[in-house]
Amino acid sequence: MNNAIVYLVGAGPGDPALITLRGVECLQRADVVVYDYLANEQLLNHAPESAERIYAGKIGGRHNQDQEEISRLLIEKAQQGKVVVRLKGGDPFVFGRGGEECEALHEAGIPFEVVPGVTAAIGAAAYAGIPLTHRDFTASVAFVTGQEGKDKDESAIDWDRLSLGGGTVVFYMGVTTLRRNMQRMIQHGRSADTPVALVRWATTVCQQVLTGTIADIADRAEAAGFKPPAITIVGEVVTLREKLRWYDSRPLCGRKIIVTRAAEQAGEFATKLATRGATVLECPTIRLVEPESWQLLDIAIRELPGYDWLILTSVNAVRFFFNRLVALGLDARALAGCKICAVGPKTADAFRGFGVRPDLVPSDYKAEGIVDEFSRLDLKGAKILFPKADKAREIIPCELKRMGAHVDGPVAYRNILPDRLPPEALFALEKRSADCITFTSSSTVQNLAAMLGEELLLDMLKGVTVASIGPITSKSCRELGLRVDIEPEIYTLDALTAAIEAHFS
Repeated sequence: MNNAIVYLVGAGPGDPALITLRGVECLQRADVVVYDYLANEQLLNHAPESAERIYAGKIGGRHNQDQEEISRLLIEKAQQGKVVVRLKGGDPFVFGRGGEECEALHEAGIPFEVVPGVTAAIGAAAYAGIPLTHRDFTASVAFVTGQEGKDKDESAIDWDRLSLGGGTVVFYMGVTTLRRNMQRMIQHGRSADTPVALVRWATTVCQQVLTGTIADIADRAEAAGFKPPAITIVGEVVTLREKLRWYDSRPLCGRKIIVTRAAEQAGEFATKLATRGATVLECPTIRLVEPESWQLLDIAIRELPGYDWLILTSVNAVRFFFNRLVALGLDARALAGCKICAVGPKTADAFRGFGVRPDLVPSDYKAEGIVDEFSRLDLKGAKILFPKADKAREIIPCELKRMGAHVDGPVAYRNILPDRLPPEALFALEKRSADCITFTSSSTVQNLAAMLGEELLLDMLKGVTVASIGPITSKSCRELGLRVDIEPEIYTLDALTAAIEAHFS
Protein backbone atom coordinates (compact mmCIF):
# COMPACT_ATOMS: atom_id res chain seq x y z
CA MET A 1 0.00 0.00 0.00
CA ASN A 2 3.09 2.25 -0.18
CA ASN A 3 2.05 3.83 -3.48
CA ALA A 4 -1.65 3.93 -2.67
CA ILE A 5 -3.30 7.34 -2.77
CA VAL A 6 -6.63 8.84 -3.72
CA TYR A 7 -6.66 12.00 -5.83
CA LEU A 8 -9.88 14.01 -5.72
CA VAL A 9 -9.65 15.76 -9.07
CA GLY A 10 -11.92 18.57 -10.20
CA ALA A 11 -12.93 17.79 -13.79
CA GLY A 12 -14.17 21.32 -14.42
CA PRO A 13 -17.61 22.35 -15.67
CA GLY A 14 -17.71 20.32 -18.89
CA ASP A 15 -15.17 21.51 -21.43
CA PRO A 16 -12.39 18.88 -21.18
CA ALA A 17 -9.78 21.56 -21.91
CA LEU A 18 -10.54 23.23 -18.58
CA ILE A 19 -9.02 20.51 -16.41
CA THR A 20 -5.80 21.52 -14.66
CA LEU A 21 -2.38 20.22 -15.62
CA ARG A 22 -2.15 18.59 -12.21
CA GLY A 23 -5.47 16.87 -12.84
CA VAL A 24 -4.13 15.40 -16.09
CA GLU A 25 -0.96 14.24 -14.31
CA CYS A 26 -3.05 12.38 -11.73
CA LEU A 27 -5.16 10.72 -14.42
CA GLN A 28 -2.02 9.59 -16.24
CA ARG A 29 -0.90 7.79 -13.07
CA ALA A 30 -4.25 6.21 -12.27
CA ASP A 31 -4.88 2.52 -11.72
CA VAL A 32 -8.56 3.23 -11.06
CA VAL A 33 -10.76 6.17 -12.12
CA VAL A 34 -14.10 6.66 -10.35
CA TYR A 35 -15.97 9.32 -12.32
CA ASP A 36 -19.17 11.32 -12.01
CA TYR A 37 -22.16 12.14 -14.18
CA LEU A 38 -20.88 15.69 -14.79
CA ALA A 39 -17.26 14.73 -15.54
CA ASN A 40 -16.60 14.81 -19.29
CA GLU A 41 -15.82 11.26 -20.40
CA GLN A 42 -13.17 12.57 -22.81
CA LEU A 43 -11.00 13.11 -19.75
CA LEU A 44 -10.81 9.34 -19.30
CA ASN A 45 -8.54 9.27 -22.35
CA HIS A 46 -5.78 10.73 -20.16
CA ALA A 47 -5.79 7.57 -18.03
CA PRO A 48 -3.78 4.50 -19.09
CA GLU A 49 -5.72 1.95 -21.15
CA SER A 50 -5.12 -0.53 -18.34
CA ALA A 51 -6.81 1.69 -15.75
CA GLU A 52 -10.11 0.45 -14.34
CA ARG A 53 -12.94 2.88 -15.05
CA ILE A 54 -15.91 2.94 -12.67
CA TYR A 55 -18.99 5.09 -13.28
CA ALA A 56 -20.46 6.46 -10.05
CA GLY A 57 -22.87 9.01 -11.49
CA LYS A 58 -26.55 8.97 -12.32
CA ILE A 59 -28.50 6.38 -14.29
CA GLY A 60 -32.06 7.26 -15.25
CA GLY A 61 -31.90 10.36 -13.05
CA ARG A 62 -30.89 8.41 -9.96
CA HIS A 63 -27.48 8.03 -8.42
CA ASN A 64 -25.78 4.82 -9.51
CA GLN A 65 -24.14 4.57 -6.06
CA ASP A 66 -24.84 6.49 -2.86
CA GLN A 67 -22.16 8.53 -1.14
CA GLU A 68 -21.27 5.90 1.44
CA GLU A 69 -20.80 3.27 -1.28
CA ILE A 70 -18.50 5.58 -3.22
CA SER A 71 -16.40 6.30 -0.13
CA ARG A 72 -16.14 2.58 0.60
CA LEU A 73 -15.11 1.94 -2.99
CA LEU A 74 -12.31 4.53 -2.83
CA ILE A 75 -11.02 3.04 0.41
CA GLU A 76 -11.21 -0.53 -0.91
CA LYS A 77 -9.27 0.27 -4.10
CA ALA A 78 -6.63 2.25 -2.22
CA GLN A 79 -6.20 -0.57 0.31
CA GLN A 80 -5.32 -2.80 -2.64
CA GLY A 81 -2.29 -0.55 -3.19
CA LYS A 82 -3.76 1.29 -6.18
CA VAL A 83 -3.58 4.91 -7.33
CA VAL A 84 -7.20 6.04 -7.40
CA VAL A 85 -8.54 9.15 -9.12
CA ARG A 86 -11.94 10.36 -8.00
CA LEU A 87 -12.95 12.52 -10.97
CA LYS A 88 -15.66 14.97 -9.95
CA GLY A 89 -17.48 17.55 -12.05
CA GLY A 90 -16.53 21.14 -11.24
CA ASP A 91 -14.51 21.49 -8.03
CA PRO A 92 -14.46 18.72 -5.40
CA PHE A 93 -14.96 21.15 -2.53
CA VAL A 94 -17.77 23.26 -4.04
CA PHE A 95 -21.04 21.34 -3.69
CA GLY A 96 -19.11 18.25 -4.74
CA ARG A 97 -19.24 16.34 -1.44
CA GLY A 98 -15.49 16.12 -1.64
CA GLY A 99 -15.21 17.01 2.03
CA GLU A 100 -17.24 13.94 3.00
CA GLU A 101 -15.07 11.66 0.87
CA CYS A 102 -11.87 13.14 2.35
CA GLU A 103 -13.23 12.61 5.87
CA ALA A 104 -13.88 8.94 5.08
CA LEU A 105 -10.37 8.55 3.62
CA HIS A 106 -8.82 10.25 6.65
CA GLU A 107 -10.64 7.95 9.06
CA ALA A 108 -9.44 4.91 7.06
CA GLY A 109 -5.85 6.16 7.08
CA ILE A 110 -5.73 6.56 3.29
CA PRO A 111 -3.51 9.39 1.95
CA PHE A 112 -5.29 11.76 -0.40
CA GLU A 113 -4.73 14.92 -2.41
CA VAL A 114 -7.33 17.43 -3.58
CA VAL A 115 -6.82 18.91 -7.05
CA PRO A 116 -9.07 21.97 -7.51
CA GLY A 117 -11.19 22.37 -10.61
CA VAL A 118 -13.05 25.19 -12.32
CA THR A 119 -16.34 25.18 -10.46
CA ALA A 120 -19.57 25.25 -12.45
CA ALA A 121 -20.52 28.80 -11.44
CA ILE A 122 -17.23 30.23 -12.69
CA GLY A 123 -17.28 28.21 -15.92
CA ALA A 124 -20.94 28.83 -16.69
CA ALA A 125 -20.70 32.57 -16.08
CA ALA A 126 -17.52 32.95 -18.15
CA TYR A 127 -18.84 30.95 -21.11
CA ALA A 128 -22.17 32.80 -20.98
CA GLY A 129 -20.41 36.17 -21.03
CA ILE A 130 -21.55 37.15 -17.51
CA PRO A 131 -18.92 38.51 -15.10
CA LEU A 132 -19.96 37.50 -11.60
CA THR A 133 -18.47 40.70 -10.21
CA HIS A 134 -18.13 44.09 -11.90
CA ARG A 135 -17.12 47.43 -10.43
CA ASP A 136 -20.23 49.11 -11.87
CA PHE A 137 -22.65 46.50 -10.52
CA THR A 138 -21.46 44.49 -7.53
CA ALA A 139 -18.38 43.57 -5.51
CA SER A 140 -19.79 40.36 -4.00
CA VAL A 141 -21.00 36.97 -5.15
CA ALA A 142 -22.64 34.10 -3.26
CA PHE A 143 -22.75 30.43 -4.24
CA VAL A 144 -25.88 28.69 -2.95
CA THR A 145 -27.25 25.18 -3.32
CA GLY A 146 -30.47 25.23 -5.30
CA GLN A 147 -31.66 22.01 -3.70
CA GLU A 148 -31.32 23.15 -0.06
CA GLY A 149 -34.40 22.63 2.02
CA LYS A 150 -36.05 20.15 -0.35
CA ASP A 151 -36.84 17.72 2.46
CA LYS A 152 -36.66 20.22 5.31
CA ASP A 153 -39.41 22.13 7.07
CA GLU A 154 -37.17 25.19 7.32
CA SER A 155 -34.37 26.48 5.11
CA ALA A 156 -30.90 26.97 6.57
CA ILE A 157 -30.17 29.72 4.02
CA ASP A 158 -30.27 33.31 5.28
CA TRP A 159 -32.68 34.52 2.60
CA ASP A 160 -32.83 38.06 4.01
CA ARG A 161 -29.11 38.68 3.60
CA LEU A 162 -28.99 36.80 0.31
CA SER A 163 -31.85 38.81 -1.16
CA LEU A 164 -31.07 42.25 0.24
CA GLY A 165 -27.30 42.10 -0.14
CA GLY A 166 -27.44 43.25 -3.74
CA GLY A 167 -24.62 40.95 -4.85
CA THR A 168 -24.67 38.28 -7.53
CA VAL A 169 -26.24 35.01 -6.40
CA VAL A 170 -25.50 31.70 -8.12
CA PHE A 171 -27.73 28.70 -7.44
CA TYR A 172 -26.27 25.25 -8.13
CA MET A 173 -28.59 22.56 -9.48
CA GLY A 174 -31.71 24.60 -8.85
CA VAL A 175 -33.83 24.09 -11.96
CA THR A 176 -36.38 21.84 -10.25
CA THR A 177 -36.71 24.33 -7.37
CA LEU A 178 -36.37 27.45 -9.53
CA ARG A 179 -39.86 28.85 -8.96
CA ARG A 180 -39.66 28.36 -5.20
CA ASN A 181 -36.21 29.94 -4.95
CA MET A 182 -37.22 32.98 -7.01
CA GLN A 183 -40.37 33.44 -4.92
CA ARG A 184 -38.28 33.36 -1.75
CA MET A 185 -35.98 36.05 -3.09
CA ILE A 186 -38.94 38.30 -3.84
CA GLN A 187 -40.49 37.59 -0.45
CA HIS A 188 -37.25 38.57 1.26
CA GLY A 189 -36.84 41.85 -0.59
CA ARG A 190 -35.08 41.26 -3.93
CA SER A 191 -36.65 43.21 -6.79
CA ALA A 192 -38.78 41.10 -9.12
CA ASP A 193 -37.13 42.92 -12.06
CA THR A 194 -33.66 41.60 -11.16
CA PRO A 195 -32.11 39.92 -14.26
CA VAL A 196 -31.62 36.13 -14.17
CA ALA A 197 -29.77 33.71 -16.46
CA LEU A 198 -29.99 29.93 -16.61
CA VAL A 199 -26.95 28.20 -18.10
CA ARG A 200 -27.41 24.54 -19.02
CA TRP A 201 -24.57 22.12 -19.84
CA ALA A 202 -22.16 25.01 -19.42
CA THR A 203 -18.91 25.13 -21.42
CA THR A 204 -19.96 22.25 -23.69
CA VAL A 205 -21.25 22.13 -27.25
CA CYS A 206 -24.72 21.61 -25.74
CA GLN A 207 -24.61 24.85 -23.72
CA GLN A 208 -27.92 26.73 -23.58
CA VAL A 209 -28.56 30.11 -21.99
CA LEU A 210 -32.00 31.42 -21.05
CA THR A 211 -32.47 34.91 -19.61
CA GLY A 212 -35.32 36.65 -17.85
CA THR A 213 -36.09 38.20 -14.48
CA ILE A 214 -36.78 36.83 -11.04
CA ALA A 215 -40.47 37.34 -11.78
CA ASP A 216 -40.67 35.43 -15.06
CA ILE A 217 -37.67 33.10 -15.34
CA ALA A 218 -39.58 30.08 -13.99
CA ASP A 219 -42.35 30.57 -16.56
CA ARG A 220 -39.78 30.99 -19.33
CA ALA A 221 -37.95 27.85 -18.24
CA GLU A 222 -41.15 25.80 -18.27
CA ALA A 223 -42.15 27.15 -21.69
CA ALA A 224 -38.69 26.33 -23.09
CA GLY A 225 -38.61 22.87 -21.49
CA PHE A 226 -35.39 23.86 -19.75
CA LYS A 227 -34.02 20.84 -17.89
CA PRO A 228 -31.13 20.17 -15.47
CA PRO A 229 -28.19 20.31 -15.15
CA ALA A 230 -28.06 24.10 -15.02
CA ILE A 231 -26.71 27.01 -13.03
CA THR A 232 -28.94 29.98 -12.09
CA ILE A 233 -27.27 33.40 -12.01
CA VAL A 234 -29.18 36.24 -10.34
CA GLY A 235 -28.01 39.85 -10.49
CA GLU A 236 -27.59 42.99 -12.57
CA VAL A 237 -24.39 41.56 -14.10
CA VAL A 238 -26.60 39.35 -16.29
CA THR A 239 -27.36 42.43 -18.43
CA LEU A 240 -23.73 42.42 -19.61
CA ARG A 241 -24.24 39.16 -21.48
CA GLU A 242 -25.42 40.86 -24.68
CA LYS A 243 -22.13 42.76 -24.91
CA LEU A 244 -19.79 40.14 -23.53
CA ARG A 245 -21.09 36.84 -24.92
CA TRP A 246 -18.33 35.15 -26.87
CA TYR A 247 -18.65 31.37 -26.63
CA ASP A 248 -22.00 30.96 -28.34
CA SER A 249 -21.31 33.71 -30.89
CA ARG A 250 -18.41 31.88 -32.56
CA PRO A 251 -19.24 30.79 -36.13
CA LEU A 252 -19.06 27.02 -35.52
CA CYS A 253 -20.45 27.00 -31.98
CA GLY A 254 -22.68 24.00 -31.39
CA ARG A 255 -21.32 22.12 -34.42
CA LYS A 256 -19.82 18.67 -33.99
CA ILE A 257 -17.20 17.97 -36.67
CA ILE A 258 -15.37 14.70 -37.35
CA VAL A 259 -11.76 14.93 -38.57
CA THR A 260 -10.48 11.85 -40.38
CA ARG A 261 -6.80 12.79 -40.80
CA ALA A 262 -4.00 10.59 -39.49
CA ALA A 263 -3.57 10.90 -35.72
CA GLU A 264 -0.22 12.69 -35.98
CA GLN A 265 -1.72 15.27 -38.38
CA ALA A 266 -5.17 15.88 -36.94
CA GLY A 267 -4.12 18.31 -34.21
CA GLU A 268 -3.52 21.36 -36.40
CA PHE A 269 -6.82 21.04 -38.24
CA ALA A 270 -8.73 20.23 -35.06
CA THR A 271 -7.36 23.37 -33.42
CA LYS A 272 -8.46 25.53 -36.34
CA LEU A 273 -12.01 24.23 -36.04
CA ALA A 274 -12.10 24.32 -32.24
CA THR A 275 -11.04 27.98 -32.09
CA ARG A 276 -14.13 28.73 -34.19
CA GLY A 277 -16.33 27.00 -31.63
CA ALA A 278 -16.68 23.50 -33.05
CA THR A 279 -16.56 20.34 -31.00
CA VAL A 280 -14.00 18.23 -32.85
CA LEU A 281 -13.94 14.45 -32.80
CA GLU A 282 -10.71 12.99 -34.12
CA CYS A 283 -11.33 9.83 -36.13
CA PRO A 284 -8.07 8.81 -37.82
CA THR A 285 -8.75 6.61 -40.84
CA ILE A 286 -5.10 6.53 -41.86
CA ARG A 287 -2.10 5.07 -40.13
CA LEU A 288 1.23 6.06 -41.65
CA VAL A 289 4.03 3.54 -41.33
CA GLU A 290 7.43 2.78 -42.84
CA PRO A 291 7.65 0.95 -46.18
CA GLU A 292 8.06 -2.82 -46.08
CA SER A 293 11.61 -2.26 -47.31
CA TRP A 294 13.85 0.81 -47.37
CA GLN A 295 16.06 -0.66 -50.09
CA LEU A 296 14.88 1.40 -53.08
CA LEU A 297 14.72 4.68 -51.16
CA ASP A 298 18.14 4.04 -49.63
CA ILE A 299 19.65 3.47 -53.08
CA ALA A 300 18.10 6.71 -54.33
CA ILE A 301 19.31 8.70 -51.31
CA ARG A 302 22.87 7.47 -51.79
CA GLU A 303 22.66 8.59 -55.43
CA LEU A 304 21.19 12.05 -54.64
CA PRO A 305 24.09 13.92 -56.34
CA GLY A 306 22.94 12.40 -59.63
CA TYR A 307 19.36 13.74 -59.46
CA ASP A 308 18.24 17.03 -60.98
CA TRP A 309 14.96 17.29 -59.06
CA LEU A 310 13.44 16.02 -55.80
CA ILE A 311 9.63 16.18 -55.69
CA LEU A 312 7.74 15.74 -52.40
CA THR A 313 3.98 16.23 -52.37
CA SER A 314 3.11 16.25 -48.66
CA VAL A 315 4.36 17.01 -45.18
CA ASN A 316 4.35 13.25 -44.56
CA ALA A 317 6.65 12.65 -47.50
CA VAL A 318 9.05 15.31 -46.21
CA ARG A 319 9.04 13.81 -42.72
CA PHE A 320 9.69 10.21 -43.82
CA PHE A 321 12.28 11.25 -46.42
CA PHE A 322 14.35 13.33 -44.02
CA ASN A 323 14.06 10.76 -41.24
CA ARG A 324 15.57 8.22 -43.61
CA LEU A 325 18.20 10.70 -44.75
CA VAL A 326 19.32 11.14 -41.13
CA ALA A 327 19.17 7.37 -40.51
CA LEU A 328 21.74 6.97 -43.30
CA GLY A 329 24.06 9.49 -41.66
CA LEU A 330 23.24 12.37 -44.04
CA ASP A 331 21.57 15.76 -43.73
CA ALA A 332 20.22 18.58 -45.91
CA ARG A 333 23.68 19.10 -47.47
CA ALA A 334 23.07 15.94 -49.49
CA LEU A 335 20.53 17.96 -51.52
CA ALA A 336 23.04 20.65 -52.52
CA GLY A 337 23.02 19.82 -56.23
CA CYS A 338 19.32 18.98 -56.51
CA LYS A 339 16.41 21.33 -57.17
CA ILE A 340 13.40 20.98 -54.89
CA CYS A 341 9.70 20.91 -55.77
CA ALA A 342 7.30 21.16 -52.81
CA VAL A 343 3.57 20.72 -53.40
CA GLY A 344 1.60 23.14 -51.26
CA PRO A 345 2.64 25.77 -48.70
CA LYS A 346 2.63 23.33 -45.76
CA THR A 347 5.02 21.01 -47.61
CA ALA A 348 7.22 24.00 -48.40
CA ASP A 349 7.21 24.96 -44.70
CA ALA A 350 8.18 21.39 -43.80
CA PHE A 351 11.21 21.68 -46.12
CA ARG A 352 12.19 24.98 -44.51
CA GLY A 353 12.05 23.26 -41.14
CA PHE A 354 15.02 21.18 -42.34
CA GLY A 355 16.85 24.26 -43.62
CA VAL A 356 15.92 23.73 -47.28
CA ARG A 357 14.16 26.34 -49.42
CA PRO A 358 12.13 24.86 -52.32
CA ASP A 359 12.88 26.02 -55.85
CA LEU A 360 9.35 25.38 -57.07
CA VAL A 361 5.96 25.50 -55.30
CA PRO A 362 3.18 25.00 -57.89
CA SER A 363 0.16 27.25 -57.51
CA ASP A 364 -2.14 24.28 -58.20
CA TYR A 365 -1.67 21.66 -55.47
CA LYS A 366 -3.00 18.73 -57.52
CA ALA A 367 -0.78 16.34 -59.41
CA GLU A 368 -2.02 18.01 -62.58
CA GLY A 369 -0.61 21.31 -61.33
CA ILE A 370 2.82 19.77 -60.88
CA VAL A 371 2.71 18.31 -64.36
CA ASP A 372 1.70 21.70 -65.78
CA GLU A 373 4.63 23.44 -64.08
CA PHE A 374 7.15 20.88 -65.29
CA SER A 375 5.75 20.97 -68.84
CA ARG A 376 7.31 24.42 -69.14
CA LEU A 377 10.78 23.01 -68.47
CA ASP A 378 13.09 20.98 -70.66
CA LEU A 379 13.09 17.57 -68.98
CA LYS A 380 14.82 15.55 -71.67
CA GLY A 381 17.38 13.39 -69.88
CA ALA A 382 16.53 14.92 -66.48
CA LYS A 383 16.69 12.58 -63.51
CA ILE A 384 13.89 13.06 -60.98
CA LEU A 385 13.41 11.50 -57.54
CA PHE A 386 9.78 11.23 -56.42
CA PRO A 387 9.54 9.49 -52.98
CA LYS A 388 5.86 8.78 -52.45
CA ALA A 389 3.18 6.98 -50.50
CA ASP A 390 2.43 3.42 -51.52
CA LYS A 391 -1.02 4.43 -52.82
CA ALA A 392 -0.02 7.65 -54.59
CA ARG A 393 -1.52 8.44 -58.00
CA GLU A 394 0.75 7.60 -60.93
CA ILE A 395 0.02 10.72 -62.96
CA ILE A 396 3.22 12.55 -61.93
CA PRO A 397 5.80 9.87 -62.84
CA CYS A 398 3.88 8.87 -65.98
CA GLU A 399 3.60 12.40 -67.35
CA LEU A 400 7.16 13.37 -66.47
CA LYS A 401 8.47 10.26 -68.20
CA ARG A 402 6.42 11.21 -71.24
CA MET A 403 8.27 14.54 -71.23
CA GLY A 404 11.60 12.69 -71.46
CA ALA A 405 12.60 12.52 -67.78
CA HIS A 406 13.85 9.48 -65.90
CA VAL A 407 11.72 9.18 -62.76
CA ASP A 408 12.44 7.02 -59.71
CA GLY A 409 9.47 6.66 -57.35
CA PRO A 410 10.49 4.64 -54.29
CA VAL A 411 7.91 4.20 -51.53
CA ALA A 412 8.75 6.45 -48.55
CA TYR A 413 5.79 5.46 -46.39
CA ARG A 414 2.69 3.31 -46.39
CA ASN A 415 -0.90 4.26 -45.72
CA ILE A 416 -2.63 1.45 -43.80
CA LEU A 417 -5.89 1.09 -41.90
CA PRO A 418 -5.90 1.87 -38.17
CA ASP A 419 -6.68 -0.99 -35.82
CA ARG A 420 -10.05 0.55 -34.92
CA LEU A 421 -12.11 3.73 -35.01
CA PRO A 422 -12.23 5.81 -31.81
CA PRO A 423 -15.37 4.88 -29.81
CA GLU A 424 -16.45 8.51 -29.39
CA ALA A 425 -16.39 9.20 -33.13
CA LEU A 426 -18.08 5.90 -33.91
CA PHE A 427 -20.78 6.70 -31.35
CA ALA A 428 -21.39 10.10 -32.99
CA LEU A 429 -21.76 8.43 -36.39
CA GLU A 430 -24.11 5.77 -35.04
CA LYS A 431 -26.27 8.33 -33.23
CA ARG A 432 -26.24 10.74 -36.20
CA SER A 433 -25.09 13.49 -33.84
CA ALA A 434 -22.27 14.80 -36.06
CA ASP A 435 -22.93 17.90 -38.16
CA CYS A 436 -19.98 17.54 -40.52
CA ILE A 437 -17.28 15.06 -41.52
CA THR A 438 -14.07 16.17 -43.20
CA PHE A 439 -11.93 14.29 -45.72
CA THR A 440 -8.47 15.63 -46.56
CA SER A 441 -7.34 12.95 -49.00
CA SER A 442 -8.83 10.14 -51.02
CA SER A 443 -7.36 7.68 -48.54
CA THR A 444 -9.32 9.15 -45.64
CA VAL A 445 -12.67 8.45 -47.28
CA GLN A 446 -11.65 5.15 -48.89
CA ASN A 447 -10.26 3.83 -45.61
CA LEU A 448 -13.38 4.83 -43.67
CA ALA A 449 -15.48 2.97 -46.23
CA ALA A 450 -13.19 -0.06 -45.88
CA MET A 451 -13.54 -0.04 -42.10
CA LEU A 452 -17.30 0.51 -41.95
CA GLY A 453 -18.41 -1.01 -45.23
CA GLU A 454 -19.75 1.17 -48.04
CA GLU A 455 -23.41 0.54 -47.26
CA LEU A 456 -23.04 1.39 -43.57
CA LEU A 457 -20.92 4.45 -44.40
CA LEU A 458 -23.65 5.85 -46.67
CA ASP A 459 -26.29 5.17 -44.04
CA MET A 460 -24.30 6.78 -41.21
CA LEU A 461 -23.56 9.91 -43.25
CA LYS A 462 -27.16 10.62 -44.26
CA GLY A 463 -27.81 14.22 -43.32
CA VAL A 464 -24.16 14.83 -42.38
CA THR A 465 -22.38 17.64 -44.22
CA VAL A 466 -19.40 16.25 -46.17
CA ALA A 467 -16.40 18.57 -46.50
CA SER A 468 -13.65 17.64 -48.95
CA ILE A 469 -10.31 19.39 -49.30
CA GLY A 470 -10.21 19.26 -53.09
CA PRO A 471 -11.47 17.75 -56.37
CA ILE A 472 -9.48 14.50 -56.18
CA THR A 473 -10.81 13.75 -52.71
CA SER A 474 -14.30 14.83 -53.82
CA LYS A 475 -14.11 12.41 -56.75
CA SER A 476 -13.35 9.56 -54.32
CA CYS A 477 -16.32 10.60 -52.18
CA ARG A 478 -18.70 10.62 -55.14
CA GLU A 479 -17.43 7.25 -56.38
CA LEU A 480 -18.62 5.85 -53.05
CA GLY A 481 -22.00 7.52 -53.45
CA LEU A 482 -21.43 10.44 -51.07
CA ARG A 483 -22.66 13.94 -51.81
CA VAL A 484 -19.93 16.57 -51.32
CA ASP A 485 -21.31 19.73 -49.72
CA ILE A 486 -18.12 21.71 -49.17
CA GLU A 487 -15.01 22.00 -51.35
CA PRO A 488 -12.72 25.06 -51.18
CA GLU A 489 -11.21 26.63 -54.25
CA ILE A 490 -7.73 26.36 -52.71
CA TYR A 491 -6.77 22.91 -51.44
CA THR A 492 -5.42 23.80 -48.01
CA LEU A 493 -6.59 23.28 -44.43
CA ASP A 494 -6.99 27.03 -43.96
CA ALA A 495 -9.23 27.22 -47.01
CA LEU A 496 -11.21 24.14 -45.94
CA THR A 497 -11.73 25.62 -42.47
CA ALA A 498 -12.94 28.91 -43.98
CA ALA A 499 -15.29 27.03 -46.33
CA ILE A 500 -16.79 25.04 -43.44
CA GLU A 501 -17.27 28.26 -41.47
CA ALA A 502 -18.95 29.95 -44.44
CA HIS A 503 -21.23 26.97 -45.02
CA PHE A 504 -22.56 26.86 -41.46
CA SER A 505 -22.79 30.64 -41.05
